Parts: sequence; structure tokens; C-alpha cells
Amino acid sequence: MDWHKRLTQAREAKNIKKSAFAKLVGVSAPTVTDWENGDTKMIEGNNLVKVCQVLEVSPDWLLHGTDTSKEDAQKLMPGSVPISLIEDDEEALYRVKLVQLRLQAGVTGFQTEPDNTDGGTLGLSKSWVHRKGFDPENLLAVKVKGESMEPTFYEGDTIVINLADKKLTDNGVFAVNYGGEAVVKRISRDAGQWWLMSDNSDQRKFYRRNCHGNECIIIGRVVRREGDHF
Repeated sequence: MDWHKRLTQAREAKNIKKSAFAKLVGVSAPTVTDWENGDTKMIEGNNLVKVCQVLEVSPDWLLHGTDTSKEDAQKLMPGSVPISLIEDDEEALYRVKLVQLRLQAGVTGFQTEPDNTDGGTLGLSKSWVHRKGFDPENLLAVKVKGESMEPTFYEGDTIVINLADKKLTDNGVFAVNYGGEAVVKRISRDAGQWWLMSDNSDQRKFYRRNCHGNECIIIGRVVRREGDHF
């Protein structure tokens, strides 16, 4: 058995869901998937320490299968404290659908297709949703594509869209149906017009585009990002 399988075995033995485990370790759920699927050759550094703390195993056992007790594991990592979930994952989170948007040019409505990455949902803290005043029924999660919004959003990041908020505000970030293409852009007000702006510094490649009429239909405001770029 290699370390990828031991990681899965230890996580499942503690009954920790992949999304919750990712939050405890401080990485994204796709990163955990890469670890467990064997797409990552080695886990090391702070990630290794955090994983072993959460699972209460030693680095030797995780990486090499050497049987080491919990006490020995703590000796190998002085000062470490086992980490556990404080509250039940299902009760503490809203499950927001992870989808792909299907749009048509000039059409206000849209269709969605399930995105089964990371189980097809994104867990959002109920306390956070309530504090922000959002209706969870109006929230959707989508994966970011392309480089146009770097360094704010990177390709593969997950963003949450509030479908109930379509009111344009200067410097707000919105998901937009632009000529039938789903884009995420920063909105700017200039010379009495609204413009779609990219955060990428290469403005020659990612130039601004005018937002008006049925060519530019607002889907909703981006209210949250989940990713592992710091």
C-alpha cells in the first residue's frame, strides 16, 4: 500500500469528509483529490505536518507504512496538537451546487449542468451565509477558467455567485453572459458607460469591453472564492 492509499484509509477511518479534511489541513479539495488519486508524487513540508496532525498519524507511517503510535507521532512533531472537527459537517454547512453554465447570446436566462468535481457541491458555512444575508437557494458555485482575472482568481479556483444581486456597482466583480460566453469580470464605470475589466496586468491581451444591451447580461455578483493560491 502506498502513501496515497494510507492517506485515504486514515481519513475515512476518522470519518472526515474530503471537503472538511481540506479545510482542516488548509488546502483545496482538488489538492486532497490529487493526493489520494496518486497525482502528487510526494507530500512534504507544512502540508505533511498538518495532515499528520489531523489524522493523528506519524510521517513515517503515512509515507512509508512504518507503524508508529500516536504518542510517538507527537514526539516526532513536538508541540503538535491533534485536530478534530468541532461541529458536524452536514449541520454546519449549506451544500451549494457546483455547476457549469450554459448560455445563449441575448438570452437572460441560463441553464446549468452539474460539475461533479469534488462531489458536485461546495460547502459554505451557514453562519457565513446568514451573516452576509444571502439566500442559499440563490447561490451557485462555478470553476474559474482562463487567466484574465489573475491574481484575484486563478484557473481552477471555485467562485460563488449570488444570482439575486445583479445591480451593477463600480469595481464589483460579476459573472456575465457576454455574447453567449460565461465570463467573470470586474465592472468599471467610465465616461457614463459600464465596462468589463480584467484584473490581469496584460491589458493588451485582456482588454476592456463595453457592457451594454443584450450583448452583456449580468448573471450575478461574485461573493466568494475558494482556492489554494496565496
